[in-house]
Amino acid sequence: MESLRKFYAGRRVFVTGHSGFKGAWLTQTLLLLGARVTGYSIGPPTRPSLFGLLGLENEMDSVTGDIRDFDTLKAAFDQAKPEIVLHLAAQPIVLEGYRDPRGTYETNVMGTVNLLECVRHSDTVSSVVNVTTDKVYRNPAPARACREGDTLDGFDPYSNSKSCSELATGCYVNSFFAAGGPPVSTMRAGNAIGGGDFAADRIMPDCVRAAMEGRTLVLRNPGAVRPYQHVLEPLLAYLLLAMRQTQGPALAGAYNVGPGEGGCVCTEDLVRLFREAYGAPEYIAKRDANAPREAGFLALDCSKAQRALGWRASLTIGQSVALTAEWTRAWLGGEDIGGVTRGQIECFLRERGIL
Repeated sequence: MESLRKFYAGRRVFVTGHSGFKGAWLTQTLLLLGARVTGYSIGPPTRPSLFGLLGLENEMDSVTGDIRDFDTLKAAFDQAKPEIVLHLAAQPIVLEGYRDPRGTYETNVMGTVNLLECVRHSDTVSSVVNVTTDKVYRNPAPARACREGDTLDGFDPYSNSKSCSELATGCYVNSFFAAGGPPVSTMRAGNAIGGGDFAADRIMPDCVRAAMEGRTLVLRNPGAVRPYQHVLEPLLAYLLLAMRQTQGPALAGAYNVGPGEGGCVCTEDLVRLFREAYGAPEYIAKRDANAPREAGFLALDCSKAQRALGWRASLTIGQSVALTAEWTRAWLGGEDIGGVTRGQIECFLRERGIL
């Protein structure tokens, strides 16, 4: 994959949601590949934040703005004159979608429309990837891994808003980009874990907080099965797709990005793995009968990405959790967390022949 480094070196890349957990890992990766990165987001969603810990604001053109604010977004977009567009800005939490459905739809649907409008009026963009989620699907019965051709019909406001983002992307492709426009794809990623995630209502950050505070972690949905993967796995897929469809526009489309065999585990098993790697926290399973509905089983068939892009997840779930625990231990120990983060990225890319 040496071509990946050559492709991104010096290339102008526009990343929405760059100050979030996945956005910060993606931005740091792009900078290591030599890209010229412009980021657009409302700012770090947590305190502390990985974006702040890494000092990325000083390494790129970081623009503070709401994805729902079209005029501000377009001004930043036009100033950046991007070649590659990676759309990560979103309201990404299922429970927050229940608390604020209107804001979730505004961000996840109209935010996507606003970005696609910027692309529609650009003469510099050569590739667009809209990052969505494994939760866009209506869960098939009986339960099985979802395929790209399955029905899009997320149940809860977050999941459904991401289904709508997919549909809006398809509409723009058919209406505006089919005849000579840039290739535009969506990537439906599974649950990403890794160091530096401080979000509320996500299992790995909950584990870290419980361990830090010396308290028992309460699992509200211990048997829920999800496609967990280290954050660097889907990020590599986004970068590969953006490159490959620039070189071959016929590759544009919808892609699943999830873990390899054994990566789909229940929440309780994931916590056990973290305890083994980190030594804490203690936990109890306590189901809440009144909790908002969440799917009991999610899995992704990623054979299309393997076949078309040559991408496949390579880290086991145990390795992914171990990397998360390693990062957390380094951060709490006062180590150079920028060096630790870059070291994990460099090792990951080097093992794949990219660095």
